[in-house]
Amino acid sequence: MKNLIIAMSMTLPVLCGAVAQAADQETAIFAGGCFWCVESDFESVAGVTEAISGFIGGLAKTASYKKISNGGTGHYEAVQIKYDPSVVSYETLVDIFWRSIDATDDGGQFCDRGDSYKSAIFTLNAAQFKRAKASKKELEESGRLPKPVVTKILHASPFYPAGSYHQNYYKQKSIVITRYGPIKKKTAYKKYRKACGRDARVTELWGKDAFIVAGE
Repeated sequence: MKNLIIAMSMTLPVLCGAVAQAADQETAIFAGGCFWCVESDFESVAGVTEAISGFIGGLAKTASYKKISNGGTGHYEAVQIKYDPSVVSYETLVDIFWRSIDATDDGGQFCDRGDSYKSAIFTLNAAQFKRAKASKKELEESGRLPKPVVTKILHASPFYPAGSYHQNYYKQKSIVITRYGPIKKKTAYKKYRKACGRDARVTELWGKDAFIVAGE
């Protein structure tokens, strides 16, 4: 369904402060189906300073939306998250991730099917790998979900940002042509998300603990 929407469609002190801020940031990478949705979810989290939609798991020469949508490239749609660890921890981000996806679905996420929409946590160092594995084990042992957790914990390969068309799609005001007619991207996003059943399924799995962004 997402493919249908697309197809129709300074002073020195300030500079030093910006560098210091960037140095304090850390990075997490999550694949949870549609990267528009994952980006939207995590940009609502206090301590997250940026979320970039992109691709991971395949080669640079095939890291384009069109090629990935055709399948067989090995890429996942993913989001690279920059965050301030003094405000939000990696463990908290992982916990939010679990509660915003269907970790029992090994064929994609919600209405989006295929390998590029599968869920995974891509870890950037040994500490993240250990924490993500521990979190997955805790979720599995809790019996909280009705089926086994199939989300993979993987070592990160190069991340390739998607084009500007996809960045912050959920709040862009530019017009796209969709099956609903010409509408703003942010409106198209809301219609897509609802029709895809993302929030309904997450709520079914997690109840009051589901991570649902108000207004989605």
